[in-house]
Amino acid sequence: MFRGIHSVNMDAKGRMAVPARFRELLLESCAGKLVVTIDPVERCLALYPLPRWEEIQSQIEKLPTLNPQAKRMQRLFIGHACDCELDANGRFLLPSMLRSYGDLEKKLILLGQGQKIEIWSESNWNTSFEDMLADADAIDELPESMQQLSF
Repeated sequence: MFRGIHSVNMDAKGRMAVPARFRELLLESCAGKLVVTIDPVERCLALYPLPRWEEIQSQIEKLPTLNPQAKRMQRLFIGHACDCELDANGRFLLPSMLRSYGDLEKKLILLGQGQKIEIWSESNWNTSFEDMLADADAIDELPESMQQLSF
């Protein structure tokens, strides 16, 4: 569903406009009803169409609550989730706590990841991207199932 990389700006109030291609998909798939939460591994945010988020939340809620790692995932991923909605101009407000977590300032990167969109600060993305390129020679360390992929 979502693929590609887009540079966008966030205004002083914390609103960001969704690129037209992503906006069309979001309006079609969920009438602009979204959920944004933290990525518990990277310093970025994850944006989901509401129906997809509900599937994910249901799976996470089924994890055993006495397992410390499961509890951590529930607290981080579900506990920081915020409902958002696209306005008439194709924008939505990123809550300040989430903006702070992602180090988000004016310049943002939206990275399509299939069923979600990652929201990165431009500087965090550039650093992460350079790190990924530097690690490209670690292809032989991929799990066997991934080594079977062909492009």
